[in-house]
Amino acid sequence: MKTKLDNNNVIPASILRRYGQYLRLEKAFSANTLDAYLRDLQKLVDYYEREGIDFREVTLEQLDQFAATLLDRSISHKTIARVLAGVRSFYHFLFLEKEIGQDPTELLASPSRGLYLPQVLSLDEIDQIEQSIDQSKDEGIRDHAIIETLYSCGLRVSELCNLRFSDLFLEEGYIHVKGKGQKDRLIPISESAIDELRRWFVVRQRVNIKPGEEDYVFVSILRGRHLSRITVFHNIKQYAQAAGIGKEISPHTFRHSFATHLLERGANLRGVQAMLGHESISTTEIYLHLDRQHLKEEILTCHPRNIKRKS
Repeated sequence: MKTKLDNNNVIPASILRRYGQYLRLEKAFSANTLDAYLRDLQKLVDYYEREGIDFREVTLEQLDQFAATLLDRSISHKTIARVLAGVRSFYHFLFLEKEIGQDPTELLASPSRGLYLPQVLSLDEIDQIEQSIDQSKDEGIRDHAIIETLYSCGLRVSELCNLRFSDLFLEEGYIHVKGKGQKDRLIPISESAIDELRRWFVVRQRVNIKPGEEDYVFVSILRGRHLSRITVFHNIKQYAQAAGIGKEISPHTFRHSFATHLLERGANLRGVQAMLGHESISTTEIYLHLDRQHLKEEILTCHPRNIKRKS
């Protein structure tokens, strides 16, 4: 059976062949079940390629983030449970084959347990990350604008990388995004993000843009081509580490933070759904759980009975 996995750049073909034999011979999987497991594994491989993750070094937090990205794509809980079962199977095989020293999926939660809510940054943490950027450099001005745009508009990283000047309506205060399934949406953009974009445009005028790349908003200073998702992921990781943020951070974290902060401040759930481009309201409702968790922590911290007990 030929799949995209045969040509991936993440997991060696020899390991995939042995895994297929393990499922077919030791687990006695039918051809259809084997095909389903390998298709689901492709989702994990795609995620690793986007985020620049070594499959042998992946952490539980990164696997939780992978599960959260499946939720964000409006994939059902049942399908996510099946995908995660395949991920556990693959890592159990790697552990048995001594390809890894520890199985990172031992504590990987299934959807029914509801334990893999997406990671969210506080406003102070976002400010700390932005303050860690050296804006005396051209790349720093660009990356500051990238983080402001991600957080201000709740964009997926692919939407940010594909953002074009023809999508910007800054005087009117909104941007146009073509999201999953080529669906269009209009998103309001904050004044602070507009200011950062305009600072970047001054720098961008000095960049030698390659033919065909002229309309992309965010480009490489050196190569003159639009940025890849892996570059954005890598840069954000570096800034988060420099800021001393211990959480597992990715470009998607700013999207999760955008939605959570809006709901915490009383935004309409349907409005947030429209801005995020979710097909199903149930996907957006995960942020209500985050909001409730935040409220629970606030109550436990501030309730006079708890304060008295601590004192």
